[in-house]
Parts: sequence; structure tokens; C-alpha cells
Amino acid sequence: MKVLVVGNGGREHALAWKISQSKRCEKVYIAPGNAGCAEVGECVDLNLNNIPSILRWAKENKIDFVIPGPEAVLVEGIVDAFYEAGIKVFGPNKLAAELEKSKIFSKNLMRHHGIPTADYAVFEQYEKAIDYLESREDGPIVIKADGLAAGKGAIVCADHAEAKDAIERCMVKREFGEAGGRIVIEECLVGEELSVLALTDGKSIAPLASSQDHKAAYDGDTGPNTGGMGAYSPAPLMTDKLLDEVIETVLVPTVHAMNSEGRRFRGVLYAGLMITRSGPKVLEYNVRFGDPETQPILMRLDTDLLDLLEAVSDGKLDKIDIEWKDEAAVCVVMASGGYPGSYQKGKEITGLDKFKGRKDAVVFHAGTTKKGDKVVSDGGRVLGVTALGKDIPEAIENAYKVVNGVKFEGAHFRTDIGQKALDKI
Repeated sequence: MKVLVVGNGGREHALAWKISQSKRCEKVYIAPGNAGCAEVGECVDLNLNNIPSILRWAKENKIDFVIPGPEAVLVEGIVDAFYEAGIKVFGPNKLAAELEKSKIFSKNLMRHHGIPTADYAVFEQYEKAIDYLESREDGPIVIKADGLAAGKGAIVCADHAEAKDAIERCMVKREFGEAGGRIVIEECLVGEELSVLALTDGKSIAPLASSQDHKAAYDGDTGPNTGGMGAYSPAPLMTDKLLDEVIETVLVPTVHAMNSEGRRFRGVLYAGLMITRSGPKVLEYNVRFGDPETQPILMRLDTDLLDLLEAVSDGKLDKIDIEWKDEAAVCVVMASGGYPGSYQKGKEITGLDKFKGRKDAVVFHAGTTKKGDKVVSDGGRVLGVTALGKDIPEAIENAYKVVNGVKFEGAHFRTDIGQKALDKI
């Protein structure tokens, strides 16, 4: 089977890496890929914003199965295009991808169908948003851009002063472009965050191994939100009892809600949760594999990923069992200095060769490219160093050993990835 993975981040490198191990995979292509992807498959220089050109190339090269990675191509209808062309594709169609595209759509869906989430209000005008804010008691509150903002559109504010600034950034300065034209003002939930990723074909639901992301840029969960600075799996916070509650109150109702709206969901249903004293509540939905959660999850996956994704596409998810390694996995993101703000590209990365071919550790490339025979930085999040261990402490130790052996100018990473898990062991 010829497989095309669409995207150029750490998630796509991890997907291509795992798919290349399938006995059924004849060849994996990644469009456009990155320097790391080129080590597990063939990178194809295609524009992510040009779905017709991707489809045309796939037809010309007789691709059997397409796996889009990023949310942007999903919300633009890449799944619809390939489905209509008769090429097997994994993921939600454009209607179902609205679940991530619009915070307002997802919040209204949850409210209508009784799915637990934070209380909220929606605004399209700056003045009305400010009036509403001032009518509330001062204190922590969350401002969210309605549209896609690369994981940075949710701003947790300590008080009204910070909230006013966030509203202005969204609606006046338009830091997030059209995504911030409408906003959600949401109560600030208290608890611990947890990522729950599940595969669904619209009929069956199969939760993946638990994981926990680290969104804040700096140690101790301080600093601005990012696309994710690291993750670990399994998450001790996710007990069997809590998983049953999440399935019953979040996953199943969400799939039913989407079906009832005529938006049958196939693919990865990602629920970002806050585990509060009154139970799990949905912070947001994603409609694709999380990045960097995908890296540790796929390191632990024992089932053939290609078989698994094809079962979802074919509506046969109930016919396959998912098996996991007993080991834990930890991913530490190495980012460019200044990320998630402005940063420089083109910094040479050294030390990568020392870790090639290891089964217990993989350096997944997120924002890299080749410059001659050198690998250089080409994004905010540059690498996702992921390692296995017999337990979380050993996986943390193994991951940071690799991190300390890889260098590039200005490299920034958190030193406390997995600490929350250690606190619960």
C-alpha cells in the first residue's frame, strides 16, 4: 500500500515513522514533510494550502491511502476532496471538522447536548464584549478566539485588566487574523488538564492511551500558551473510573451529537479536558492527532497503525483490538528561542546522528529543513525528543539525556515535563 501523510510537523513525522513499520506499507510519502520525515519516507514538495495539487499528485502517483495531519487542511475539506475522488482517506470531512474550526460551534453543541463544559458567552462586537466583562466580578477568566489559531487562541487571564487586553488583541489588533473576529468569554475552570484522544468511525469509539500535554511555555506552567511543550503517556491522572466517566459523559455524547447534526465524525476525536472537583469538563475539541501527544502515544502503540487507521476509514473499528507497550513514554519539545513569540530560523542542529536507530528514543522533527548537508531549524517548535522507559521516571530521564545531547543556538525547552506524573506516583 502506498501511503501519503499530509503535513510537515512533529505529528506527521511520528505518523510516517509508525506507518513505515507496517508490513502492508509499500512506501510512505510525506507532503511536504521535513528533514526528519525524509529519513522514514519520501518528502514531496507540495503546498499545504493547495488541496487540488495534492489530490492531483496523489492520483498521478497511485496513492492508496491518505492521512492528513494538520487541522487546517481538514477544515478546508481535504477529506471530502479525496473521498469524492475515490481515494481512501482518514479523518473527518469538512462538516465534522467544524468541531475544531469554530469554538462557538463546539460550545453551542455542548450546551445543546448537555456535554459538560465551562459556562460561556459569545461576542462579535468589541464594545459588547467589554460591557459583558465589566458586568462580571473581577477574577480569572478565559478569552478564546473563535477560529484556528495554532493552539495559541485561548488566553487565560488573571483579572479583568488582562482580559481586556486579550479581547483587544483578538478583536481590535487582530493578532489571530479572522480567527479572532468573534470570541468566546468563558469561566476559568480549576483543576488539572488531560488530553483524551479516541478513534471513532461514527459508530464505535476506541480511546487511545492516556496522555498529558504541557501548554505553557515555561516551567511550572508559567508563561504564554503554546502549541505544546511536551507530553507523557500514560497519565496517572487517568484512572479506569475516570476513563469510564469520560466515555459516558463526553466521548459517546459528542459522537451522537455530531451524528444528530448530520456531521458524522470519522477520525481522531480529541477532547482537551479539565478535571474539576465536579468531574471532567471539555475545554476544547480537536479533530486530529494532537502534537506533541501523538509522539509518546505512537511510541507505546503495539498495533499496526495502518490497520487501525484503515479500520476507521472503512467503518470497521469494532473489528480491531488496540494493544499497548507496558513502557511509559515522554516527549520534550525543543523550541526556538522566543517561541511562541518571534524567533529566528536557520540555526544548525547538531548531535542528531548520535541517536539515530535507537528503539527507546526517537528525535521527531517538528520544524526543520535541510540546508546543504546540514539540518537547520525552520519553525517555533523544532524537535520533539521522545523516549521510552519502564516507567515515567525512567522515560523522563531517557528523554532529557537525548535533549542534552542535541544542540542548536537559542534552543529552549521546559525542564519539568512529566513532573505532574511524578507527583501522583
